[in-house]
Amino acid sequence: MDRFKGKTVLVTGAASGIGLATTRRFIAEGANVTMLDIDDSSLAKAAEEFPQERVLVHVGDTADSATARVVVKATVDRFGGLDTLVNNAGIASEGDITQTSEEDFARVMAVNVAGYFHMAKASVPELVKAGGSIVMTSSVSGLGGDWEMFAYNTSKGAVSNMVRAMALDAGKTGVRVNAVNPSFTKTGLTRDMLEDAELVKKFEERMPLGAPEDPEGVAAAIAFLASDDARLITGVNLPVDAGLMASNGQPPQ
Repeated sequence: MDRFKGKTVLVTGAASGIGLATTRRFIAEGANVTMLDIDDSSLAKAAEEFPQERVLVHVGDTADSATARVVVKATVDRFGGLDTLVNNAGIASEGDITQTSEEDFARVMAVNVAGYFHMAKASVPELVKAGGSIVMTSSVSGLGGDWEMFAYNTSKGAVSNMVRAMALDAGKTGVRVNAVNPSFTKTGLTRDMLEDAELVKKFEERMPLGAPEDPEGVAAAIAFLASDDARLITGVNLPVDAGLMASNGQPPQ
């Protein structure tokens, strides 16, 4: 498919996991992609697999508002505009409220919430020109709570409602705003979880289509929401969760 031929996409957290899978998907469908990540060595290695005339590599921290302004300008200078922002960079922190330090809470909110704000704010003027869209990576943890994931749940809950609020305001400009809400996905953030066989089994029991999810499946949903096929869809938090949230929480028989 060439749904994004001639289009430009900016992906944050692009060096690994869902971000890298998303970059691959957009490149395969014809887009030019700006890859933004804080990990310079992983980003450089990841970018090697793509045609260099089709990618722009930028190292930066989305929690820094200056990064957002600089990378958007660099994208426009290189490719002539911006059609889609994929707000994907994120971090996690374990612990209940009593175990969560002020520093950990502040950092999670800075990356997962303020980072999305900075990137969206810098991108919107260009997206308005293009009639473009924003797709954010939220989580099923932004639609319901988890045990001992206080800071992460708080941040993803904010993202899920950020999407709704932005969609209402941006609709009149023609810009669409949506989110994907994955569950247990095979990424760097879940490395420890993947090594816990008992935990993986518990997820498999709760997810009708099996666990863990593959990043490519999440990337496919992101590409759909960014495409003209989703032109009537905005303000949506789309569970991409292998059926996890179809359950009411009762254990399987």
